[in-house]
Amino acid sequence: MSTNTRSIQWPIKHEIFGVGVSATSYDEVTAKVVSAARRGQGGLLTFAAVHCVMCGVQDAEHRKRLNAFDVVATDGQHVRWALNFLYGAGLKDRVYGPELTRRACKAAAEQGIPIYLYGATPQVLEKLQQNLLAMFPALKIAGVESPPFRALTAEEDEAAVKRINDSGAGILLIGLGAPKQERFAYEHRDRIKAVQLCVGAAFDFHAGEKKTAPAWMQKRGLEWLFRLCQEPGRLWKRYLTTNTHFVFLFLREAMLRRRPRTTAIPA
Repeated sequence: MSTNTRSIQWPIKHEIFGVGVSATSYDEVTAKVVSAARRGQGGLLTFAAVHCVMCGVQDAEHRKRLNAFDVVATDGQHVRWALNFLYGAGLKDRVYGPELTRRACKAAAEQGIPIYLYGATPQVLEKLQQNLLAMFPALKIAGVESPPFRALTAEEDEAAVKRINDSGAGILLIGLGAPKQERFAYEHRDRIKAVQLCVGAAFDFHAGEKKTAPAWMQKRGLEWLFRLCQEPGRLWKRYLTTNTHFVFLFLREAMLRRRPRTTAIPA
């Protein structure tokens, strides 16, 4: 993998309740990830639905982490709508983590960029590998790792970083769920060489462990309802509190502004 000293120009961010969210698209994110990986420059990317944004709103330390990311893309339709309404961003589609994962793997296979899978259970990772290779036979999977469901010791952490770096992977896909995956990427931003993509439930979706919402529900911002029906015990409190809070903040912001703002903050 070649190294180039030119820095990547990441997409512009706009502030949504204190969290910088990137005005970008599938094509732009995929191109930037590939470019950064080929240059060996690394990078931090996550895909923000309402829950991810609200984790930053409610936790100042996590907000600091998110705002250090190179890309915080609009994974959720509600986040995209907010960006369009408040800033006139003109985004025609969201940047959905599972779909971006598919596109990034396709591009990695075409460009010969090895990837590394970090997160989920061994069973999910096995199915994920099989399905990714079935879609993209040329894809180079440099390593897979299912970390323990607890904080790593200093020795375990150092060993994991070494395995990832020694694998030669240019792209690290992290499926730990928000906000744990963003915390991991942020804490390793100066130690892991690969471009880090926090893709959340993409591992489960591409492994066939969870179903994605029908296209019509996704388009209308109803994916949360589909997922709530799938996992009511785990998700009802999240959606009741975070979604309601997001809507309240958006309505307050919209009334205060009365017209879109155009001031951007650096990526």
